[in-house]
Amino acid sequence: MNSHSLAVALALALIAHGACFAQQATPLMSQPWMNPSLAPDLRADLVLKQLTLDEKIQLVHGIGWGPLVPGSPVPPDNNGGAGEVLGIPRLGIPSLQQADSAVGIRMAAQQSRYATLLPSVLAAASSWDTEAAHLYGDVIGRELRAQGFHQSIGGGVNLARDPRNGRLFEYAGEDPVLAGVTVGHVIRGVQDNHIMGDIKHYALNDQETGRTVVDARVSKKAARESDLLAFELGIRIGQPSSVMCSYNKVMGDWACENDWLLNHVLKGAWHFPGFVVSDWDGTHSTEKAAMAGLDMQMPGEEYFGEALKQAVTAGRVPLRRLDDMVHRLLRSMFSAGVIDHPPMPRSVIDPFRGLEDAQHIAEESIVLLKNDGTLPLNLGAVHSIAVIGAHADVGVLSGGGSAQVDAPGGNAISPATPTRWGEAVYFPSPPLRYIREHARGAVVQFNDGTNASAAAALAKTADVAIVFADQYMSESGDAPSLSLPDNQDELIAAVAAANPHTLVVLITGNPVTMPWLDRVAGVMEAWYPGIAGGQAIANLIFGTVVPSGKLPVTFAKSAEDLPHRCVFGIACTQALSSPPHWASDDAKRQSFAADYDEGVRFGYKWFDSEGKQPLFPFGFGLSYTKFKYSELQVDRAAKTVTFAIENAGGMAGTEIAEIYVELPKASKEHFRRLAAWQRVALNSGERKTITVALEPLAMATFDEQKDAWTWPSGVYTVLVGGSSRDLPLRAGIALY
Repeated sequence: MNSHSLAVALALALIAHGACFAQQATPLMSQPWMNPSLAPDLRADLVLKQLTLDEKIQLVHGIGWGPLVPGSPVPPDNNGGAGEVLGIPRLGIPSLQQADSAVGIRMAAQQSRYATLLPSVLAAASSWDTEAAHLYGDVIGRELRAQGFHQSIGGGVNLARDPRNGRLFEYAGEDPVLAGVTVGHVIRGVQDNHIMGDIKHYALNDQETGRTVVDARVSKKAARESDLLAFELGIRIGQPSSVMCSYNKVMGDWACENDWLLNHVLKGAWHFPGFVVSDWDGTHSTEKAAMAGLDMQMPGEEYFGEALKQAVTAGRVPLRRLDDMVHRLLRSMFSAGVIDHPPMPRSVIDPFRGLEDAQHIAEESIVLLKNDGTLPLNLGAVHSIAVIGAHADVGVLSGGGSAQVDAPGGNAISPATPTRWGEAVYFPSPPLRYIREHARGAVVQFNDGTNASAAAALAKTADVAIVFADQYMSESGDAPSLSLPDNQDELIAAVAAANPHTLVVLITGNPVTMPWLDRVAGVMEAWYPGIAGGQAIANLIFGTVVPSGKLPVTFAKSAEDLPHRCVFGIACTQALSSPPHWASDDAKRQSFAADYDEGVRFGYKWFDSEGKQPLFPFGFGLSYTKFKYSELQVDRAAKTVTFAIENAGGMAGTEIAEIYVELPKASKEHFRRLAAWQRVALNSGERKTITVALEPLAMATFDEQKDAWTWPSGVYTVLVGGSSRDLPLRAGIALY
């Protein structure tokens, strides 16, 4: 067949296909549930009336496609994501295509597609910028849509009860208000693209060691004021389509069959209208899980397939409960718009737009921890630079596990080798290249840092040495210690001894200790900075961008200062005997308890109440300019705080003004609580007056007997400043 004949045949085939589709689609479009002006709940009920029992069962579990459950069939429409729930074509309900997308879309390379690697969620939280958080979600949502997915299964909001958590980079820090607000805006960004959002891992999945067997034990009061408060705020702001219950137990019951978590709190107290999906293989029963509030088993059908059908038929699970499960899924699909505005797969995704957005978020999120005046580098005075370590000549590190985004061109340190689970992947954004672009008049040399003596020798010949140090973290394991891995502390100390103008750039998933801190000129925490990390780091080093990020998590001087010296399930002897930087969990371990007897007192609240001095406090971050606070006023009726802030330095910059509240003495708390914040951009010499509303739940306590929030009477102390330990403004007022 010649090309003309082929074109004609193809055109005729497309016309015929279109005519066939039109014949099928017209009756569907006339059905009442396809009317977008109707409320999602009403549309869901209209569909529900049309479903058979088998169709209802089909909608409450995944298909377990081959890669996840060996031997399971892979349907023709499968999109290569993390999971799929088969739809009901005769009623216009599409199959639900789900994708891992904590920091970008996972497994895109398998489909020859591009996905933007964003900075870690912990980095995004360091920006304290709700607009940047929304942008973060928007990047994920628009790329999911372009790749043909319906749902993101990102949205991690577990708190940093333990700073050694292997998935900490996927989460938004230690404070429930900062974390909940940040992730809530990420979810909104996702769902603004007519993509279903998710929030996870509900709840108290605060370590990876023994994550499938550990029993998290904490009082209901403490849970509601900490981990669950982050979820409450995230759900309030983001209104996600689903909540993913976690692997672990909570006070004796698996999270995915925990009546208190799912029915009482989530669906009862919070009136959550969406569906609860299990973490992958996090379902443990049929009747108990269904009656406790689980709505969907993923990825297979062992419990919510034929077993659930039999339980419904026998009356052990009421039909109305199955109908509720299905209703919650359908109303979420209608509410998010995946039926009225289905994803439009494209063969090409704009990588440049994603890179620019990732770079903007990274530039706001990098935290300047120390600076003796060496930064920003003065190109007129710096003629030679030694760049050392962490593969800075080829790229920047990313986090692993189900958050691992495929690097374009393959792993930058071994592009010809296929990437395996648990392998550190570097993205092609080499800081060395961008440092050279800024310092065109200087000699810039690189040393890989594997030999401390050789690195020190190079550093000694340079005006400035920049040491890059990194730390690989991943799902399925934790860091036994807070130390940098691979003798990098020794490397930094050797370089600093050779050159007093040594700068350290940390590319880490978690807080780390810094035994060399007093001997270096400056330190930047860049987290996992994403696909444009090299550009962002160089821009801050040379002052093209003025640092504005602040820590969303406390940096401890040592593990001795934490509420728990060792991660539950990891022997302290293991943690103290030259441990690996990341310890993969033993899947065969027996159940054990994680007794969070510190309650709400972790992170900065622990350090405050215990009178401990952190290495760097929560909310800390330096700039290249200085800010002054004054004129604090508190409006008791409006629950707002007003103050003035002035840029008293010589450069334009952005300050994150933080507002904390100490509860009345009757509460017997010996710490303050973050209640609000505001990013404020100021030119040199500029002064602004800022008014910020306080978050009511940040000032409340949870009464277990009343099962309700209460606000203590008495004098509240309101504090305003630049970090949890730098609060120059203070006022006492009876707020309630």
